[in-house]
Amino acid sequence: MTVIALPRKRVLADVIPGGLARDALLVASGAAFVGLLAQFSIPLPGTPVPLTLGTFAVLLTGAALGPVRGLLSIGIYMAAGMAGVPWFAGQSSGWGFPSFGYIIGFVLAGALVGWLASRGGDRTPVRTAGTMVLGNVVIYALGLPYLMAATGMDLSAGLAAGVTPFLIGDGIKILLAAGLLPGAWKVVQHVESR
Repeated sequence: MTVIALPRKRVLADVIPGGLARDALLVASGAAFVGLLAQFSIPLPGTPVPLTLGTFAVLLTGAALGPVRGLLSIGIYMAAGMAGVPWFAGQSSGWGFPSFGYIIGFVLAGALVGWLASRGGDRTPVRTAGTMVLGNVVIYALGLPYLMAATGMDLSAGLAAGVTPFLIGDGIKILLAAGLLPGAWKVVQHVESR
């Protein structure tokens, strides 16, 4: 049996020189970035899940840092929020609230998007959009069942409260990422070709 190994490409964080200290700073900065953007929060009627920029920050952080640093960064964001740092949406912290499943999904989505980016999933607008869609699917796959269990909603009510209100916003965030990440790679290529 022949196994084909796909070559690992760099992620944006790899462009920055340095070693372990750089990685630690990037992981901490990624967690802070997610915490900051999660504060842009709008409560929506009919759902305990707010509309935030946290998802956008998670997906960008995962893509920029790669799978391991992305996992660590979003994991620190979740662990620190559980420990009391008020950087979940609306300056909240803790766990067990109805939208906490989405935060659990953030951790896995950050790792998945980072893994896809390390294989070139952030180099073109189409690939980036696909990468971001998969990240969103992971977030919903964990967030929706948690929401339903925490609130007693059935699937129809859960979809109406935990998915449908966010699809347009997620589409806009995906389009922004599809422009930002390939654009950043063009800048890197331009600088490195000098």
